[in-house]
Amino acid sequence: MSSRRPRIDWPRLLVEACRLIETSESAPTLASLAAVLGVSASELQRQFTRRLGVSPKAYAQALALHRLARNVAHEKNTLDAVYAAGYESVAAAYDNASSRLGVSPGRLRGELAMDWWMGLSDLGWMLMAATAKGICWLAFGEEPGAMLEDLRAAFPKARLANDEDRLVDWFNRVRDFILLPREALDLPLDVQGTAFQASVWKVLAKIPLGQTVSYSEVARRLGRDKAVRAVASACARNKLALLIPCHRVIAADGGLGGYRWGVERKARLLERERG
Repeated sequence: MSSRRPRIDWPRLLVEACRLIETSESAPTLASLAAVLGVSASELQRQFTRRLGVSPKAYAQALALHRLARNVAHEKNTLDAVYAAGYESVAAAYDNASSRLGVSPGRLRGELAMDWWMGLSDLGWMLMAATAKGICWLAFGEEPGAMLEDLRAAFPKARLANDEDRLVDWFNRVRDFILLPREALDLPLDVQGTAFQASVWKVLAKIPLGQTVSYSEVARRLGRDKAVRAVASACARNKLALLIPCHRVIAADGGLGGYRWGVERKARLLERERG
């Protein structure tokens, strides 16, 4: 009889680890996480850090920062928000906020027009933002601070508020889709772009799961055969990763072409969608 240990589905287990960290009132220890998940602490630390880019402890610290961003909009003052987020000192909160988000806790107060939430997925950090109408931003990256700066640059007049309660269900549905792609992600969207970009994105939304088309084919479907570069530009300006599936558009020679969030992520998405 074989004594080989059953193969661990690390992508799914790490998403479960993220959810345990996200739903804990205080940061769980590595040992307690490992015990719940049924793996060794050392292997959990290694796999989490290698696959997701940060350690479980660093992720818990980042979530404390998200809570701080949310609390400053509702507490009477910044000091109350700092302690409500779980920081032991104001200095620690200011250092964390300044280094990771690029702003002090005080500057996060009173800006409530667009909600956002950020967490780890199997493709790295994922940032979601939504207006009252629906999701207007979904992006992947390595540095949370830089990702928030990109969001601010894309919507310079927006007032941002961290709102896990509103977005966490949508966020988890996207995160689950990455692990096990389904036919469609039926989520409310607030698509913002030029008329031509919107026409390109409408074509992309009709590309079936597991299939790809070329940039030139998208142009042909638009009735604008010579607009291949314009189509590529519209794909590059897509603000909604996965929800508008620009990753399903490839070069005419069968190469992957570009991808706003990295060609490696594009390859992984297509591989999973093809089953």
